Amino acid sequence: MEKGYVQIYTGNGKGKTTAALGLITRAVGHNFKIFLCQFLKGRDYGELHTLQKFETVTYERYGRGVFIKSKEFVTDEDKKLMREGYESLENALLSGKFDIVIADEILGTLRYDLISVDEIKFLIENKPETTELILTGRNAPDELIEMADLVTEMKEVKHYFQKGVMARKGIEK
Repeated sequence: MEKGYVQIYTGNGKGKTTAALGLITRAVGHNFKIFLCQFLKGRDYGELHTLQKFETVTYERYGRGVFIKSKEFVTDEDKKLMREGYESLENALLSGKFDIVIADEILGTLRYDLISVDEIKFLIENKPETTELILTGRNAPDELIEMADLVTEMKEVKHYFQKGVMARKGIEK
């Protein structure tokens, strides 16, 4: 890739991770090397089974598989996992080995003070020129939005979750 940009998928609507995964599918078709690091996720999502089939995708997941309601529910294990994930992400990005690096739900870690805005700014400022960096998660801070080249906000207009429909196999998980 001649030039890599910084993309952010944010907002309260569904589709941030799905958009990133769609980009992976397109990039694999061009034999790009991709590093996907998922934060705050530990459950068995369907995409894991697909990603394991792609030779050019390196996939790592950091999370306990439980929803963290607020900062009071953050455990030492959460802190350890997010730190490990960030270090792995930073190493992968700075290595220059990947055409695309995706930090899925990294913006969600900000809410719980698990990763700092300054750490994410470091990634943006130091990414190799030819690497595309994609950040996903709700509530992207203005200072990260300013640094990005492309920002997409997913807006929830209506969602069946409000009617008590939980995440469905093959659709949301």
